[in-house]
Amino acid sequence: MKSYNQVLPFSFPNGISLTVKREDQVHPFLSGNKYRKMKYNLEQAQKEGYAKLLTFGGAFSNHIAAVAAAGAHFGLETIGVIRGEELENEIEANATLRLARQQGMKFDFVSREAYRVKDESAFLEKLREKHGAFYLLPEGGTNALAVKGCEEILETTDKTQFTHICCAVGTGGTISGLINSCGENQKVIGFPALKGSFLSDEICKFVNNDRWELVNDYHFGGYAKINDELVRFNNDFYTQTEVLLDPVYTGKMAYGIVNLIEKGYFPDGAAILMIHTGGLQGIEGMNKILARKNKPLLIENKVCKKENND
Repeated sequence: MKSYNQVLPFSFPNGISLTVKREDQVHPFLSGNKYRKMKYNLEQAQKEGYAKLLTFGGAFSNHIAAVAAAGAHFGLETIGVIRGEELENEIEANATLRLARQQGMKFDFVSREAYRVKDESAFLEKLREKHGAFYLLPEGGTNALAVKGCEEILETTDKTQFTHICCAVGTGGTISGLINSCGENQKVIGFPALKGSFLSDEICKFVNNDRWELVNDYHFGGYAKINDELVRFNNDFYTQTEVLLDPVYTGKMAYGIVNLIEKGYFPDGAAILMIHTGGLQGIEGMNKILARKNKPLLIENKVCKKENND
C-alpha cells in the first residue's frame, strides 16, 4: 500500500487546518517510519552479502517488531538484543515480543547494565562471536541511510500545500529526513516522546537547515508514560476521525498539536501536516499495563489484533 493524506474533520479557529499523512497504512507491520528507515539499510545489507540482521530494543519496541517483519518479508534472519533478562520468560505475555517471534526473530536477552554498553566494540564483538556475521541496525533504526529513507516521506505537493510538518520524535531519524526534504517556506516541528535535551544534538548531525523546532512539553513524563487524559484524547480522536494513534509516539504528538492550536502557537491560516509514523502494535501491550492498574483502556484495531494473534 501507499501512504496518503487524510484531512481531519476538526473546526479550528483562524482558518487552521490539520491533515494526517497515513504512513501507518504502508504495511500492517513494517509501517510508518520503520519502513522508511529500513529501506536503504536493507538494500545495503543485501549488497554487502549479509543474511542476518541484528538490532536492539526494549519490551515494547516498534523497531523490534518492524525488523522482525522485514526479515520475514525479505527472507533474512533477525536477532533482537532485548533490554531486560526477566523478559525471557514473558514472551507470550508481551505483544511486541510475541509478534516478533511469530515473524521468526530470535532473541538475546541481556541485563540493563550490559545493554548500556551495547554500542561499544567489545560488546559487539561478543555478539558476533555468538551469532556470527550480521548487519547491524542501531536501536530505533536511525543512521544516515535511515535519514535518507525518511527524506522520501514528503511528496512534491506536500512541500507547497502545507506550512508546518509535525512528527513524533524518538531517536531523531524521521524528523531529520523531514527537515532535509521540507520546503523553504515550511517549518518542521518535532514532539519528543522522551525527556531530555540530547535529541537536538543528535538531529544536528544529520540535517542541512534550521527550519525546525522541538517542543518538549508533551512527553507525559517520559518514554511510554501515559495518563488517563492521553487515553481519553486518543480514544476521542479515533471516534472523530477513525484514525488510531499509538500511546507512545503519535498520540502525544497529536495531543501536542491540538493543544498548541488552542494556545495560539500556529499563525492564522496554518496548514498542518501530521506524520502518522505507525507503531499501533504497541496498543495491546499498553492496554495490558492499564488493565492491571484498573485504568481506562485504549481503543484497539481488532482486525490487526486478530492478525497478530493468529
